[in-house]
Amino acid sequence: MNTNLISSGTSAREKVNLRRPDVMAAVQEQVESHYRSDIVDKVRRNGGLISVGDVTVRLAKQFGFCYGVERAIDLAYAARKVFKDRRLYIVGEIIHNPEVNEQISSLGIKNLTGRHKQADISELEPDDVVILPAFGTELAILQQIKDRGCQIVDTTCGDVMSVWKRVRKYASESVTSIIHGKAEHEETKATSSRALGDGKGHYLVVLTLADTDYVCDYIRRGGDKHAFLEKFRGAHSFGFDPDVHLKTVGVANQTTMLRGETEEVQKRIRQAVVERDGPEEAAKNFRFFDTICGATQERQDALRELLNVPMNLLLVVGGYNSSNTSHLAEMGEEKLPTFFVLNASRLLSTEEIKHYDLHQKQEVIAEHWLPDGRVVVGITAGASCPNNLIEETLIRLFELRGISREQLEAAA
Repeated sequence: MNTNLISSGTSAREKVNLRRPDVMAAVQEQVESHYRSDIVDKVRRNGGLISVGDVTVRLAKQFGFCYGVERAIDLAYAARKVFKDRRLYIVGEIIHNPEVNEQISSLGIKNLTGRHKQADISELEPDDVVILPAFGTELAILQQIKDRGCQIVDTTCGDVMSVWKRVRKYASESVTSIIHGKAEHEETKATSSRALGDGKGHYLVVLTLADTDYVCDYIRRGGDKHAFLEKFRGAHSFGFDPDVHLKTVGVANQTTMLRGETEEVQKRIRQAVVERDGPEEAAKNFRFFDTICGATQERQDALRELLNVPMNLLLVVGGYNSSNTSHLAEMGEEKLPTFFVLNASRLLSTEEIKHYDLHQKQEVIAEHWLPDGRVVVGITAGASCPNNLIEETLIRLFELRGISREQLEAAA
């Protein structure tokens, strides 16, 4: 758990240190009681392998909470302890995991935006405390909160802020940011708002390589401006003109995308600019900077290594709206039967499992998912999934094959 000194607040307020040793000792105890897993810790120390009866489980070398997520949760818990007599709010979800967000809500921290909105920014008063989530938030929302005079606790991940620095630089040079990400994702919305700079910047969000190829074709040959803007409706800045704003571009990304895909996006766009302008001019008209989150990459690399080991199936545990977790599920699907589950309750029986289908974008039930006889199951989880949920999934898997928690704990 990070122990660096972190302060909160706006320039109009005195900075408040949330990381006093006494506060963080209490926070660590509370957080560990909610999210720690002794079984997972033991399995990790055993090389990520546990085998009881005819069931073997292999854990990826890297999974679960990353530093940025731990920091965000720590600060939220610390804010509740330090500002114990004040009203606390949060902008959206602190991370993309429903169980963690329920814990945050149980601390009396109310949500100001999104699907689970419990209060409105217009209701805020100067004595209120507002937590910004790990993804950050849009500048317009941040300004509204500042205008209310509230104390602000900023838990934005450092990797996300590195992307903001990059797109602000692009904007200062009148370079359009082409952002590889999900236009509706909180992080991408926050990044897009920074890509406008002081008004000189523009942005365009591309999700797929098909989107990228469409943009590349326009860069090379131009096309139907109306059709372009319609295709990217809701994914570009106000006043964006592809005939003007694709002249000089810089690629950035949502930090939780697949590195290989982001690299392919920048490679294709660069090539299109080279073909349009020639190598010398393209060097001036194309920019790129690697802004993939280190923890995201570690989890992808660890899963790639795990997938080289013979296994019958893979379980990916985490929130369905978690970008980095969904990419792990995509990687698994390319290699073997993969089931993206919210938690242990989705393992209904040896015959049925309820999992999230990335293509249908909803939970579905798969039958005959767990083979009879000896079976090897891989398990991984995204950066927003706590170890206790991984432990519960592990226990449930063994229970389905008649192996008790006590047997599991003895073997771990």
